[in-house]
Amino acid sequence: MGWSKGLAEWVEGDTAYLSVAFSWKLPDAFQRAVWYRNSGYRVRAGGPGMFAPSLRKYLSDVAELGGEVDALPHHNPWATIASRGCPVGCYFCIVPKMEGLNFTLLPDFTPRPILCDNNLSALPIEYQEFIIDKYRQFGIELRDANSGFEPLTFDEETYRRWKSILRGPWRFAFDTTSEEPQVKRMMTILKGESPKKKQVYVLIGNEPIAACHERAQKVIEWGGEPYVQPLLPLNALSRDALKIAHDWDWHRLKDMQRYYNRHLWRYFPFSEYRKARSVTVERTGGFDFVECESP
Repeated sequence: MGWSKGLAEWVEGDTAYLSVAFSWKLPDAFQRAVWYRNSGYRVRAGGPGMFAPSLRKYLSDVAELGGEVDALPHHNPWATIASRGCPVGCYFCIVPKMEGLNFTLLPDFTPRPILCDNNLSALPIEYQEFIIDKYRQFGIELRDANSGFEPLTFDEETYRRWKSILRGPWRFAFDTTSEEPQVKRMMTILKGESPKKKQVYVLIGNEPIAACHERAQKVIEWGGEPYVQPLLPLNALSRDALKIAHDWDWHRLKDMQRYYNRHLWRYFPFSEYRKARSVTVERTGGFDFVECESP
């Protein structure tokens, strides 16, 4: 069940389609659009990665932009979506800007193993039950609720409801220190699940280093596994164009991301982690600086 890694492309007749999921894939999309145009195709492009006018300009001269196209199966043929939108409105999330703060229900969706709804636990209970019943009727196993649940609206009944069909991990986020009571409550509800089944996205860079580190550690303390994500501007043209704030710098953000996402926390504390060091390698004509990683 592989994903397109942010840029999906396909051809129908004389038209080539490009779906850009992330803004940092725009440079790649531009190259593909030029190639298709030079090969004689009409090119159409769209997707969340082009949500802002400042981003759409990258493809405006080489492709027709916008229109209604179901691109999700081209990003992953095993994926589906039963609703759009999210009422939470996180400033670092593209969903409110693309899909709004109100839910748009899509009852005609086709059940597939990966469900990509933005906030399952905040959906009306009747619609949650409708989704679950539809999976049962089609005999489809839900292997991954990809965008997951919201601790604020997750309760014992939510757990009971979705546990009947969800075979993959419980995905949710711990984005700010203020969310600690809700996240801790959700972790308590999920106490019977293995750590690997509790995948918690921990945003870093939006609060000082100590606060972000504490959130990641609490996930482990409460019996889950943190997946650390540095704060990235919504219009970033590179995955390394991280937003720098508080007492962070680029290297500290990458250090914490590597430490937790490579599961190094299982072996030694973060205080013992040594970030990549630069070594000097002498070569003919000068010196090159090579970054070497060490745990």
